[in-house]
Amino acid sequence: MKNSYPPQLKQLFKSWAGEPVESFTALPPSGSNRHYFRITGPSKNVLGAINNDVKENRAFLAFSDHFKELGLPVPEIFSVNASEDCYLLEDFGNTTLYDWLSTTRTGKSIPDNIIDFYKQSLEKLILFQVDGAKDLDFGYCYPRHSFDKQSMLWDLHYFKYYFLKLAQIPFDEQLLEDDFNAFADYLQQAESNYFLYRDFQSRNIMVTENGPAFIDYQGGRRGALQYDLASLLYDAKADLPHEVREELLDYYISKLKEKTDIDEDAFRNFFTGYVLIRIMQAMGAYGFRGFYEKKEHFLKSIPYAIQNLKYILNNFSLPVELPALMDALEKVTLSEKLHQISISTQLTISINSFSYRRGIPVDSSGHGGGYVFDCRCIHNPGRYEEYKSKTGLSPEVIAFFEKEDEMSTYLKSVFTLADQSVTKYLERGFKNLMFNFGCTGGQHRSVDCAENLALYLRKKYPVKVELKHMEMPAWPRE
Repeated sequence: MKNSYPPQLKQLFKSWAGEPVESFTALPPSGSNRHYFRITGPSKNVLGAINNDVKENRAFLAFSDHFKELGLPVPEIFSVNASEDCYLLEDFGNTTLYDWLSTTRTGKSIPDNIIDFYKQSLEKLILFQVDGAKDLDFGYCYPRHSFDKQSMLWDLHYFKYYFLKLAQIPFDEQLLEDDFNAFADYLQQAESNYFLYRDFQSRNIMVTENGPAFIDYQGGRRGALQYDLASLLYDAKADLPHEVREELLDYYISKLKEKTDIDEDAFRNFFTGYVLIRIMQAMGAYGFRGFYEKKEHFLKSIPYAIQNLKYILNNFSLPVELPALMDALEKVTLSEKLHQISISTQLTISINSFSYRRGIPVDSSGHGGGYVFDCRCIHNPGRYEEYKSKTGLSPEVIAFFEKEDEMSTYLKSVFTLADQSVTKYLERGFKNLMFNFGCTGGQHRSVDCAENLALYLRKKYPVKVELKHMEMPAWPRE
């Protein structure tokens, strides 16, 4: 997005950095009204954010300052404009925990180092929830000061109107309303004098050289511990195996007991309820973005959410009678319409970065491979000493490429070819497509290209993207 950036961010960067803007790149849109841009100058690179919802901005800025003082790994806020609708913040790069998980897992199997990273994230979550709640001005919370009954009913109605109705799931309106109220009353019995992060999931946990870092907590409020834990462990597309969920749940409880006294049996019982309301809230979001706004890539999360829902309904029960709600949820798991969505999202796109020294990756799908792109025509940061220990995942290398017209021109051509192939493959019901990006060492240029294509396809199409950096084991440690 060169030369077409919001002028207020340009001025804010120049005033803060004391240097001109050299590159300005819009990050892919998210499910919110916030817009992010990566801004680089001769010596500095940051993220710029624009959001017309000033109250939400104030919540994020106040929480960031508070958590930073506690030593929690959240982005530093560098500058805020007078109208509080744009600000500059620390750039943690592009690699989320979800991206890392998707890149390195094999089927359902998850490497031990990623499970360890999840455990580190859970330890930090406890600090957010327990220490973060102390001396926090909850007056900044927006749109609600706590995850109280009103908040719960908002989420449940979101699920009803944007998922159940749009997916054409039949239900009794009055009986379902009665169950919603009974369910919210039950959940309100859990102790809730903690900070509730609200969207603690794998896409909001960044992978950095210093461990996990955290973003997007502006919806935080006072609430129960179980909700955030449910958000992470039942994150739909992360698709954690049930045995891993149990291991992480046990780990969280053991660490929480070191911090504060809890009734473990009561905690586990309420956890099931909070898993259920979190799944329903997420399904409401998928329905709103997918069915209502016609953003098809949100629909690809629905099959994973349904599998989570089936698991909960088959393996746990609640100490409160909710017959109408349980009937509606059972119908969701049996819906033929939703089953068709599952069938339509089965195109798997394999994206690899590699080194030409070691050869082009072999296609394991049995379909003979696909595209191979030679990235050696792009300016190589590996020629410069300051980038030799970095990779295409490093913010500094990302900023290097965003200053280069070569990379953006190259990627435009790649995206055009990818659009043509993916559209046709989806139309014809094909199951596999492969993209390979090669450079000299498989460390900088090919990695950046592979990451950009994966991000582009995940945002645009209802497909499964498997991203792998073939040379990652040989990369230098930063």
